[in-house]
Amino acid sequence: MKAPEPVGGPRPTSRDVATAAGVSQATVSLVMGGKWRGRVSERTADLVRETARSLGYRPNLAARNLRLGRTRTALLVVPALTNEFFARVYTGASAVAARHDIGVVLYPSPEGIGPARDPFASARAALDGIIASSMATDALRAFRDTALPLVMLDSDPADPGSAAQVNLDIADGMRQVTDHLLALGHRRFVHLASAVPSWTFDVRARALATALDRPGVTVRTVPAPLDVPGARQAATRSLTAPGARPTALVCDDDLIAAGACKAVRRLGLRVPEDVSVTGFDDLALATAVEPELTTVALPAERVGERGMEALLAVLEGRSAPHGDLPVTLRVRASTAPPPPG
Repeated sequence: MKAPEPVGGPRPTSRDVATAAGVSQATVSLVMGGKWRGRVSERTADLVRETARSLGYRPNLAARNLRLGRTRTALLVVPALTNEFFARVYTGASAVAARHDIGVVLYPSPEGIGPARDPFASARAALDGIIASSMATDALRAFRDTALPLVMLDSDPADPGSAAQVNLDIADGMRQVTDHLLALGHRRFVHLASAVPSWTFDVRARALATALDRPGVTVRTVPAPLDVPGARQAATRSLTAPGARPTALVCDDDLIAAGACKAVRRLGLRVPEDVSVTGFDDLALATAVEPELTTVALPAERVGERGMEALLAVLEGRSAPHGDLPVTLRVRASTAPPPPG
């Protein structure tokens, strides 16, 4: 491979990359422009990118953007930057974007809820497209009239306002939870349901209700805030309500599950000997608490990757990837057979 020029020497050109990699300049343009799929092998694309890095080559983005009529910037709208799940979504999206020389602007909805103002003088002039979580739907009001392509994450497939969607198999995740608990022998359930209105939480509620709709099984739904103190209070109410105590608390989120575990202990009960607790998301918190949480692992980085891949496909006139991303139940120490009686 041709050695890179010394510091201060001439800037490497696409011809230099082509010569060093043993390919044509057209191939270099396709790879560096992110249009190589279906035209260039993945091995050749990797070779071109590695050669470009070795030589210190950077494409002339200003000229390329002028030809394409694009800003090479995407907006990622999420509920809150403090949420670990969405931080991992950003990691996945930015990794794909970097391979295509696209910048990602991360924009949270104020305090995780409510509409947000357009962060630019004109989103249409500053952006190529938008990727957004269904939990930040209200924040999209500022962008609905821009005609920018919108990729929705974890959202209602019937929504006509999106150019593409990336969904997780949330319903299957809840089915895995209920199958696990039923197999352990649980028959009295409380669903600590997120009080935040969102399609993804509606799916969890429907899947749980369907799975537990069988003789001899009872389930009660108790709304819970998406924070540990509020979830603890909701769980306390559910455990001290009149009637037989539930033996399993099924939580919409790991934060809610952490609050539920606190409630169990403060009532002088034990997890899982007296009450089993399950979460959803498999955040770092799930293995930080004691006992460690049985929870549903969601591939957050893959959600971000698929979201950016879908946006690129829409911008290039291709079909976006289809199919829900699979989720996995992580069985840990917070679940066990119910106590006798």
